[in-house]
Amino acid sequence: MRLGALSRTVVESGAQSHGRSSDQNVVRLGGRQRGQGLADFVLIHSTGQSPTGWQRLVHALEHRGHRAHAVDLPTDKPELRADDYAEIIRRQVDAIGKPVVVAHSGSGVLLPGTAAALDARHQVWLAAWVPDQRASFSEEVAHHAESAFNPDWIGKDPTTDASVATSFLYHDCDQETLEWALTTRRLFVPLTAFDEHISLNTEVPSTYIVATHDRTIRPGWQRRMARERLGVEPIEIPSGHCPNVSRPDLLAELLLRTA
Repeated sequence: MRLGALSRTVVESGAQSHGRSSDQNVVRLGGRQRGQGLADFVLIHSTGQSPTGWQRLVHALEHRGHRAHAVDLPTDKPELRADDYAEIIRRQVDAIGKPVVVAHSGSGVLLPGTAAALDARHQVWLAAWVPDQRASFSEEVAHHAESAFNPDWIGKDPTTDASVATSFLYHDCDQETLEWALTTRRLFVPLTAFDEHISLNTEVPSTYIVATHDRTIRPGWQRRMARERLGVEPIEIPSGHCPNVSRPDLLAELLLRTA
């Protein structure tokens, strides 16, 4: 998620309309995954990355005998509501039954509706924003920006500034991965959805994955959203904000535990 141009847009829009990390929770390689059949994963890209950003994770899941589907949401239709995005996703993956749906970063606001539209078996919040039905995302950013986000991140735009992307999103990548990751950047701001009060889908089980070295959404805030909004104990992955880029194999093993 990016809170640069995104935060400015959200805060300005809001002003116009209103004026522990625990070692036992850290995921490590080497654990055996449950024996089971093929699973489908639907991947919802973040507000600062195109579907291409899932490429390394898609390969990791396919290598393990599963399928992953990175959806592509329109970037030029800010009038769309969360339910509209859910319908777009449903059409793109129409033949898939009972998938695990993964949302990254700011696209967490789209996860409840998408999980319902796809009759998902599980929802995964990957360093993602969990909606509070009492307030919209825009309202929460206006009221809790410094509590929820790294203050050095606020006002930055990684989609137009490679140094910002390197420092805040891809700081845990090797050089080759970094050079590739910088080509995946794309701005996606679902403004109308950010202004909605969105209810959680409590009928579908949730897993929250905290990125413990995140330099954008504070890891402490991620844990808080998991516990207070989802009612689950989060699991943790030692990565920056984009483990789909920097730790795809580790993330794949974790996701397979939810399938």
